[in-house]
Amino acid sequence: MDTQSLIAPSSFDFLFQGIAASKGIAKGTVYLFERDDVGALSAGAAFSKSELPEEHIQSEIERLHLALQRSAKELEKIARITEQKIGKAHSEIFTAQIMILHDEEFIRTMEERIRMERRRASIIASEEITKYQQVLLNSNEALFRERADDFQDLKERIIRNLYSGHLVSRIPEHSIVVATALTPADVILFSRQNMLGCATESGGATSHTALICQSLGVPMVVGLRNLVSQIHTGDTILIDGYEGKVILNPSARTVASYERKAKRWHTLLHSSLTQRETKTACGKRIYIYSNIDFKEELPSLEKFGSEGVGLFRSETLFIASGETPSEEAQTEYYTQLALQLAPRPFTVRLFDVGGDKFLYSSYKEANPNLGWRGIRILLDIPELLENQLRALLKANLHGNIQVMIPMVSSVEEVRAVKNTLARLTQELKKQKTIAAKPLLLGAMIEVPSAVELIEELAQEVEFFSIGTNDLMQYTVAVDRGNEVVQNLYNRLHPAVIRMIARTIKAARKYRRRVSMCGEMAANPLVTPLLLGLGLREFSVASSNIPEIKQVISRVRIDDATELASQCLKMATSHEIEQALHQFKVQHHL
Repeated sequence: MDTQSLIAPSSFDFLFQGIAASKGIAKGTVYLFERDDVGALSAGAAFSKSELPEEHIQSEIERLHLALQRSAKELEKIARITEQKIGKAHSEIFTAQIMILHDEEFIRTMEERIRMERRRASIIASEEITKYQQVLLNSNEALFRERADDFQDLKERIIRNLYSGHLVSRIPEHSIVVATALTPADVILFSRQNMLGCATESGGATSHTALICQSLGVPMVVGLRNLVSQIHTGDTILIDGYEGKVILNPSARTVASYERKAKRWHTLLHSSLTQRETKTACGKRIYIYSNIDFKEELPSLEKFGSEGVGLFRSETLFIASGETPSEEAQTEYYTQLALQLAPRPFTVRLFDVGGDKFLYSSYKEANPNLGWRGIRILLDIPELLENQLRALLKANLHGNIQVMIPMVSSVEEVRAVKNTLARLTQELKKQKTIAAKPLLLGAMIEVPSAVELIEELAQEVEFFSIGTNDLMQYTVAVDRGNEVVQNLYNRLHPAVIRMIARTIKAARKYRRRVSMCGEMAANPLVTPLLLGLGLREFSVASSNIPEIKQVISRVRIDDATELASQCLKMATSHEIEQALHQFKVQHHL
């Protein structure tokens, strides 16, 4: 599908540009969702009295317990609805919140603080949950920051129940919900009234709320600044969950063009192409895998025709548990995923935790992306690495687990992991706790030094995965999260294209598989260039697979190779982009 050929919104349309979080198109009537102002409730309590009288302390603790019980009951109901609608895996989002509400240490800490500080339960609960939030919000990784929303939901739920606030669980049928923010629980409850779509000012494309919208098939756009102040209940809006657009009062021309786009996507999604093997126009076999963060995403692999998992970001287990996951918990989690995927590959990236997001490090770095992260932390904390490798070895019952080392910058790092893996394998074999099925070991190519050492690394590992997001950042010295220099973060930078070519060439020389799991792999405009450079394995968000498959099916390798040859001679990003657009037009992609 050519998403770029869509007719642009009319000049009379009022357009908001955000971030696409769940694919789809919806047109409907706005329901402006405004939750209870629990912040005001809590702040009011803070200023009502500086200290609780001694005789009120026990009753305040009892109020806290009652609020925790009510909150848990609400979440238990939401978890049941979630399991009925989209499966048990997604309901575990709420199970994790319920566990926090029942956590004895969490409750004891709040009780002790109420007694010692003589402050309202709402203030204490807010401060305690904020501690969890801040660890995630301070991260440079969007994935971790987005998980802070789950704790915000928990905080607001407890405070609302402390003050007997109103839980909004019903909306007008077939509405498009507009809000400052939506929690996973909001989406589940509103879906009972056949919510058509949702648009929020905050949130991210990999948040739990977005994942649930994806599973429900509800279009979602996030990151829409100042949206709530300009839209009212009863307005008509159109949501474009492909390109992250929201159009207020769309013209008839715009509605018609989007109806055509929705029809094209529906046709592609339900075509036999999605479920067939991926091949180029000349019959060359190509493999397309999925990038995932949670096991809740597995159903999307079947829906979109994925051939396995090319990247599982295992550090998300820190988020699920709020602490370093135990070897036993990891073993169980990996075993479930590997079993559901078998015989398809399950590629696990070892914990890519950094100084900015490692939950139990008090060490603060001026620039975490250039410091203590990825393999550096794993080698400095052997227990963390060894527990994860042992868990993966035990879970590899079907022989489909592959392991990738993150942020490799030297041969020594790879050899250290290889030696540890070999030692642990022998130990477990002696204990007769694992089957004799080895783990395939690969390296992430994300920094220039790894590209410089690519031939040496090819003699140490069995496969590579190119992480273009970090490779671009480290090659051109641009922080991809820094808005001031965002214009310099160009994924078609000639230096990066040449590094990719060099990596693929070395992998072929040593007969090593190479895939790409960065955002470049999901861009259909770049797909022909990557094929021409020799890439045969792509790993992308599942929802991007149908479009990438369609482009691949229309490209001949000879044509793609000629395109790549031309691009490798170009000196600017602009030239490369022009060549890609010209190729797209010439080959009717």
